[in-house]
This record gives sequence, structure tokens and C-alpha cells, in this order.
Amino acid sequence: MNVAEAVGRALCAAGVGQVFGVVGSGNFHVTNAMIAAGARFVAARHEGGAATMADAYARTSGTVTVVSVHQGPGLTNAMTGIAEAAKSRTPLVVLAAEVTEPKSNFHVDQEALARAVGAVTVRVTSAEAAVEQACAAVRLAVRERRTVLLNLPLPVQVLEVPGGALAAAAPPRPRAAVEPDQADVTALAELLGQSRRPVFVAGRGARGPGSREALEALGERCGALLATSAVARGLFHDNRWSLDVSGGFASPLAAELIQGADLIVGWGCALNMWTMRHGRLIGADATVVQVDDESSAIGAHRPVHLGVTGDVRLTAREVVQAGTGGQREGYRTPEVGAALGARLRRRDVPHEDTSTRERIDPRTLTAALDDILPAERVVGVDSGNFMGYPSAYLSVPDEKGFCFTQAFQSIGLGLATTIGAALAQPDRLPVAALGDGGALMSAVELDTVRRLGLPMVVVVYDDEAYGAEVHHFGPDGHPLDTVRFPPTDIAAIGRGYGFEAVTVRTTADLKAVADWVAGPRSAPLLVDAKVVADRGSWWLEEAFRGH
Repeated sequence: MNVAEAVGRALCAAGVGQVFGVVGSGNFHVTNAMIAAGARFVAARHEGGAATMADAYARTSGTVTVVSVHQGPGLTNAMTGIAEAAKSRTPLVVLAAEVTEPKSNFHVDQEALARAVGAVTVRVTSAEAAVEQACAAVRLAVRERRTVLLNLPLPVQVLEVPGGALAAAAPPRPRAAVEPDQADVTALAELLGQSRRPVFVAGRGARGPGSREALEALGERCGALLATSAVARGLFHDNRWSLDVSGGFASPLAAELIQGADLIVGWGCALNMWTMRHGRLIGADATVVQVDDESSAIGAHRPVHLGVTGDVRLTAREVVQAGTGGQREGYRTPEVGAALGARLRRRDVPHEDTSTRERIDPRTLTAALDDILPAERVVGVDSGNFMGYPSAYLSVPDEKGFCFTQAFQSIGLGLATTIGAALAQPDRLPVAALGDGGALMSAVELDTVRRLGLPMVVVVYDDEAYGAEVHHFGPDGHPLDTVRFPPTDIAAIGRGYGFEAVTVRTTADLKAVADWVAGPRSAPLLVDAKVVADRGSWWLEEAFRGH
């Protein structure tokens, strides 16, 4: 057995069951070895799409995933998706063939590329060490929550591996849950006991098994309202004290209640500029606490009054046990409960419908789609001016129903995101929400949707522009010809890839979507929504504060 086959088999023995990629000569044998060992392989049409599919699959499934790429250009094509994964601390292994001859036209410094975007590297250096080094890459991804580039040099791939080397390959031990310091637990319990208006904001670190239940039990005890960051949206779905998302996508009521909190506790949440609207959601007299299982995350984005290094689930449970007194009303007053029931959802906020006979208001469009599409869904969202509408108006059933690949703020990732999330949640309807810019940038992966037979709904918010730039620079009188485009029949592009497609200009056109939902869904559906383009979305000014 040569190194290429041994590395492929070792990765599967270490727990990898899903591989995405584009196969070239350099990663041909190692990818086939993974397939032979039982991994499911999904071929993307572009390495950038493959990397993002793998990222989304890992986030949604909670399992380490591999993206397999050719040396040199295969890796450079994938770099934007790798950057997103690395910034999001997704447990992902990037399996890349590597040339070692500087004169080769495929030669680039692959290790430097990985470091530049925050990924870490492992290199297979010999036949004797190949299996251990492959397993080390998986261990690093799982236990350190890192995106790992596993370089597989071409000269090493053909070497013969010693007999019995695969016997040492095994899944890594799970990451150990971090026990909080008891003094910190007591301090947090005391703060909660004194608070009259506590708010919990749960982030990526609260998506693990049992975390929702532990936070809900503690919230019930102290009367806390429950919010999430965008990446954890859906965690408290159907809880009557949920505020849904904190930050730029928050409804006016949610923002008002968070601003009124006297205690804000971030649970596995960075409390960054997006989640806290650059600090404007934190009242002047509010106490801020952050709970995270990595000490380096505490206070990384803003000063906190108390930092607790500990696992979210364990910390919440121990605070319940340490709490004094019985259940408290806190922020869960009858008045707050009535307001949440009447006007929490952004779609419940009255707005002037600016639809015309030619273009539909994106708020009207998305609220209607929320009613038409089945509740059991997984939503992937691209970046752009439009993105607040699906992020705030489309409900999701739980934290696995919303995949938000926005740590790098790149457009063009939304379609691949939804493909990866859909494969991890095969019993749900996948819904990809894209702008026309991101849709056309990633249109090649429409073929992947059709080829995989995914019953996906792709909604394109088509304003014939890079809308964020139009609405950011337009009011100052700057020329906009570089960010506006002629009309494109995106529905026709969808049909060319084998989709059913409909152009939506009014709510009456949405009957075709309802008919598709009611039908056999034998082909995916593309909705080319010609949206009103005369104003920026409500969250756009907030987004540009971070540039």
C-alpha cells in the first residue's frame, strides 16, 4: 500500500465520513482511497464551492469533514472558503496534494497560504509517519476546533507504507468539556441573583448537546430573556421568552429589550461588534459577563466585568446548583411576555409595502415565502444588501436550521453553504437565499444541486446590482456604473441547469412556489425575485461600520 492510499484510509479510520472536492491528478488516488474506505464523496464544480460545502456540512452535522483539492491552483481556488472556515473555527481538514519542486508551474508556498488565512498545517513527510500525521490532522481539527491544511507531497505519495501501519489509526478522543472555576460559578450566580433584567446571548459555543436545555433551565430560574448570535439562530426556537437574534438582524423590540438589560451574559458568544451593534445594545449601566471554554476568547472583543472559562452546558448547570433562592420573575414580566407574543418577529413590524407591478418589496416577498415553505427547513444565506431579509424573516426550527457562513463576509458562498447543510440535514427542505451578484458568481454549483437530486429552493433577490455598494456610496453622489448591471434572466439560467424556475414580480407570482411545494419536487426550484431596489436594507449602515 502506498502513502496516498494509506492516508485516505487513515482519515476514514480517524472518523471522517464525508469528503467534498474537485479531483485532479495530485489528489486522485487519495480521494479514491477514502471512497474505498467508506467515505461519501461529493464532487463540486469549483474548489471554492467544495471548501464551503465542507465547512457548512461540518457546522451542521457536528462532524469533522474533508475537502480534497489538487496541488497549487486547486488549493488557491479554495482559499476563500478555507478562510471562512478558519475564521469560524470549523473542524475541517483540507487535504491538498503538494509539489516540492520550485520549478513546477504548480509550486506555491501552501503552508504560507494556510497561515495567511488562519488555518494550521500538517505535512506528510514520510511513509513511516504518514498514518500518524494524517490522524494528527484530524485530532487537531477536532480537539482544537481548527481548519487544518494536510499537505500531501507528490513524491511521498508513491512510497510504500510499512505493513500494519493502519492499525494505529483511530478516531481522536472528543474535546474534553472545560470545568469552570467554582469561584467564577459563585460570582455569576450572585450576579444573576441580583439582576432584575438579565439577558442571555448564546453563540456558536452554545450549539453543543444539552446546552439549550441547560440555558433554558437557568433562564427559567433567574427570569432571563434568551437571544442568540446569528450563527446560533434558532437555538431557542419556540421558547416564549426568546428574543431570536441579537445584533444587526434583531427586531426593534428585541433590540429595545437587550438595551434595557442590567446584566448581559454571553454564552459561547464573542459579543462582537455585529452581535452587540458595536456596543450600542449594551446599556450604560449593564454588567457584562462572558462564558467560553477558551480563556483567550474572554474579553477579546470588549471588556467584561466577569469572565468564566468553562463549557457552556457545565457552567449553566453548576450556576443553577449554586444559585440562592427560588425562581425569580426577572425580565419575564407579563408586559414583556405580551410584547414578545405580539411584535417580536420583524415581519410583525408594520412597513410600507413599496412593491410595484414590476418589482416586489423584499420584506413582502420573504414574509410570503416564510408562509409557503415548510417549517422543517435548513436555510443558507449569502452576503449582500439583501441578506437581512432571509436572516430575519425566514424562521428556522432549531440551531441546525440556519447556516451562516459570514465570518469573512464574502459574497458567493451561499449556494455552496446550502448544499453542504442540506447533505447534513437530508430530511429538511434546503433554502438558499442569494443576491443576484452572489448567485451569478456561484452559478456553476447549480449543476451540483441538480446532479445530487437535492429538492432545493434557491431564492435570488435580484436588484441588478451589488446593492450594498449602491446604497452605501450612492447617497454621496459617487458614480455607480461599476456596481450596476443590465437585466439578467436568472430564471432561464436555472432552467438551463435543470431547475424548475419562476420569475417573481408580484405576490401573485408566488403561486408557482406554492405549487412546487405541494408537488413531487422532482427538480429543484429557482425563484428569480425582481426586488425593489430604491433603498438599502435596515441593517446596511450597521454592516458598513465594521469596514
